[in-house]
Amino acid sequence: MSQADQPFAPDRLRWMLSKVQKWQPYVDGVLLDDVAFVLDNYMPSEEEVEVLATRLSGHLLRLVQAVTSKVDRWDQKASDLVKRALATGSVALTGDHSQDVGHLRRMAWTLEAFLERLVENQCLKETPQSECAPPGRTEERALA
Repeated sequence: MSQADQPFAPDRLRWMLSKVQKWQPYVDGVLLDDVAFVLDNYMPSEEEVEVLATRLSGHLLRLVQAVTSKVDRWDQKASDLVKRALATGSVALTGDHSQDVGHLRRMAWTLEAFLERLVENQCLKETPQSECAPPGRTEERALA
Protein backbone atom coordinates (compact mmCIF):
# COMPACT_ATOMS: atom_id res chain seq x y z
CA MET A 1 0.00 0.00 0.00
CA SER A 2 1.41 3.40 -0.94
CA GLN A 3 1.48 6.45 1.29
CA ALA A 4 -1.08 9.17 0.70
CA ASP A 5 0.16 12.47 -0.67
CA GLN A 6 -0.48 15.22 1.85
CA PRO A 7 -1.56 18.53 0.33
CA PHE A 8 0.25 20.52 3.05
CA ALA A 9 3.16 20.13 5.41
CA PRO A 10 2.29 18.76 8.89
CA ASP A 11 2.73 22.20 10.52
CA ARG A 12 0.28 23.75 8.05
CA LEU A 13 -2.23 20.95 8.66
CA ARG A 14 -2.00 21.50 12.45
CA TRP A 15 -2.57 25.23 11.91
CA MET A 16 -5.64 24.50 9.75
CA LEU A 17 -6.98 22.05 12.34
CA SER A 18 -6.63 24.63 15.12
CA LYS A 19 -8.50 27.21 13.01
CA VAL A 20 -11.34 24.78 12.30
CA GLN A 21 -11.62 23.75 15.94
CA LYS A 22 -11.82 27.37 17.16
CA TRP A 23 -14.21 28.60 14.49
CA GLN A 24 -17.75 29.53 15.53
CA PRO A 25 -20.25 30.93 13.07
CA TYR A 26 -21.77 34.35 13.71
CA VAL A 27 -25.01 33.24 12.16
CA ASP A 28 -26.20 29.91 13.38
CA GLY A 29 -29.48 28.13 13.80
CA VAL A 30 -29.85 29.44 17.34
CA LEU A 31 -29.81 33.09 16.21
CA LEU A 32 -32.37 32.46 13.49
CA ASP A 33 -34.52 30.30 15.80
CA ASP A 34 -34.49 32.99 18.51
CA VAL A 35 -35.53 35.70 16.04
CA ALA A 36 -38.31 33.51 14.64
CA PHE A 37 -39.51 32.56 18.13
CA VAL A 38 -39.72 36.18 19.30
CA LEU A 39 -41.40 37.41 16.12
CA ASP A 40 -43.95 34.58 16.16
CA ASN A 41 -47.50 35.13 17.43
CA TYR A 42 -46.59 33.30 20.65
CA MET A 43 -46.38 35.45 23.81
CA PRO A 44 -43.27 34.40 25.78
CA SER A 45 -43.65 33.88 29.53
CA GLU A 46 -41.86 36.16 32.00
CA GLU A 47 -39.12 33.55 32.49
CA GLU A 48 -38.66 33.19 28.74
CA VAL A 49 -38.43 36.97 28.32
CA GLU A 50 -35.29 37.18 30.48
CA VAL A 51 -33.60 34.27 28.74
CA LEU A 52 -34.50 35.57 25.29
CA ALA A 53 -33.38 39.11 26.13
CA THR A 54 -29.96 37.80 27.15
CA ARG A 55 -29.68 35.65 24.04
CA LEU A 56 -30.82 38.37 21.61
CA SER A 57 -28.48 40.88 23.22
CA GLY A 58 -25.62 38.40 22.77
CA HIS A 59 -26.54 37.86 19.12
CA LEU A 60 -26.57 41.63 18.53
CA LEU A 61 -23.16 42.02 20.14
CA ARG A 62 -21.70 39.17 18.06
CA LEU A 63 -22.93 40.79 14.84
CA VAL A 64 -21.60 44.21 15.85
CA GLN A 65 -18.23 42.59 16.54
CA ALA A 66 -18.34 40.97 13.10
CA VAL A 67 -17.79 44.35 11.42
CA THR A 68 -15.30 47.14 11.91
CA SER A 69 -15.94 50.84 12.37
CA LYS A 70 -14.86 51.35 8.73
CA VAL A 71 -18.23 50.14 7.50
CA ASP A 72 -19.84 53.48 8.38
CA ARG A 73 -17.58 55.23 5.86
CA TRP A 74 -19.32 53.67 2.91
CA ASP A 75 -22.63 52.30 4.17
CA GLN A 76 -24.73 54.67 6.25
CA LYS A 77 -27.54 52.12 6.63
CA ALA A 78 -25.14 49.57 8.14
CA SER A 79 -23.74 52.28 10.41
CA ASP A 80 -27.26 53.15 11.59
CA LEU A 81 -27.99 49.48 12.24
CA VAL A 82 -24.79 49.13 14.30
CA LYS A 83 -25.90 52.09 16.43
CA ARG A 84 -29.42 50.70 16.76
CA ALA A 85 -28.08 47.25 17.67
CA LEU A 86 -25.85 48.70 20.39
CA ALA A 87 -28.66 50.86 21.76
CA THR A 88 -31.30 48.13 21.63
CA GLY A 89 -29.05 45.43 23.05
CA SER A 90 -28.04 47.52 26.05
CA VAL A 91 -31.54 48.42 27.29
CA ALA A 92 -32.50 46.71 30.55
CA LEU A 93 -35.83 45.00 31.01
CA THR A 94 -38.44 47.06 32.87
CA GLY A 95 -40.26 44.25 34.68
CA ASP A 96 -43.49 45.07 32.85
CA HIS A 97 -44.20 41.94 30.83
CA SER A 98 -45.88 43.60 27.85
CA GLN A 99 -43.18 46.30 27.57
CA ASP A 100 -40.45 43.67 27.85
CA VAL A 101 -42.03 41.57 25.08
CA GLY A 102 -42.17 44.72 22.94
CA HIS A 103 -38.48 45.29 23.64
CA LEU A 104 -37.71 41.67 22.66
CA ARG A 105 -39.50 42.19 19.37
CA ARG A 106 -37.59 45.42 18.69
CA MET A 107 -34.33 43.54 19.30
CA ALA A 108 -35.43 40.72 16.97
CA TRP A 109 -36.42 43.20 14.22
CA THR A 110 -33.05 44.93 14.61
CA LEU A 111 -31.27 41.58 14.42
CA GLU A 112 -33.16 40.61 11.30
CA ALA A 113 -32.46 43.92 9.51
CA PHE A 114 -28.83 43.99 10.67
CA LEU A 115 -28.22 40.42 9.56
CA GLU A 116 -29.73 41.09 6.12
CA ARG A 117 -27.54 44.18 5.68
CA LEU A 118 -24.36 42.39 6.75
CA VAL A 119 -25.06 39.50 4.40
CA GLU A 120 -25.78 41.94 1.58
CA ASN A 121 -22.44 43.68 2.19
CA GLN A 122 -20.57 40.39 2.71
CA CYS A 123 -19.49 41.46 6.19
CA LEU A 124 -19.86 38.19 8.06
CA LYS A 125 -16.49 36.52 8.43
CA GLU A 126 -14.89 34.04 10.75
CA THR A 127 -13.09 36.61 12.94
CA PRO A 128 -14.54 39.66 14.72
CA GLN A 129 -11.76 41.87 13.30
CA SER A 130 -12.72 41.24 9.68
CA GLU A 131 -13.68 44.07 7.36
CA CYS A 132 -16.54 44.37 4.95
CA ALA A 133 -15.89 45.06 1.30
CA PRO A 134 -17.27 48.35 -0.02
CA PRO A 135 -19.96 47.92 -2.67
CA GLY A 136 -18.55 46.93 -6.04
CA ARG A 137 -15.53 45.02 -4.72
CA THR A 138 -15.57 41.45 -5.88
CA GLU A 139 -12.06 40.31 -4.97
CA GLU A 140 -11.61 37.06 -3.07
CA ARG A 141 -10.79 37.41 0.60
CA ALA A 142 -8.26 35.07 2.18
CA LEU A 143 -9.01 33.19 5.38
CA ALA A 144 -7.60 34.84 8.48
